[in-house]
Amino acid sequence: MAPFVVLVAVTLAARAMGAWGLEYTATWPGALAIGLAAMFVVTGLAHFGTTRRAGLIAIVPPSLPAPAHVVTVTGVLELAGAACLLVPPAVGPLRVLGAWALASLLVAMFPANVYASRARRSPHAPHTPLRLRAPLQALFVLAALTVALAT
Repeated sequence: MAPFVVLVAVTLAARAMGAWGLEYTATWPGALAIGLAAMFVVTGLAHFGTTRRAGLIAIVPPSLPAPAHVVTVTGVLELAGAACLLVPPAVGPLRVLGAWALASLLVAMFPANVYASRARRSPHAPHTPLRLRAPLQALFVLAALTVALAT
């Protein structure tokens, strides 16, 4: 639930700054890009903290080899995608590419959320019930696609 709170709070704050004259966040897609970047920084950094990392490793489906490496790679991808979202569209296509990549990453990581919802595999693992997690994941994908398509 924390990623959702970060997304909403930072998006609204960014949009307010846009209303006060900050051109980059003068549109909802621009503000949403900032909100998504903040959300992915929070979630990406969780891949490297020892306690939260152990929980994330625990929810990597057993069909994937080297769960610790999977968690490291996905954390790096989340942070790289967040950085791309912060690049102004006038500079180049990085914001659009980052948004598409993050939407794809969210879809690719969804099986781990399904796996996590079936049992509490670690006291530090995400454990949002699937009936709540699936709509949240869909919202995050929709937000990333909104940024990708509106830029």
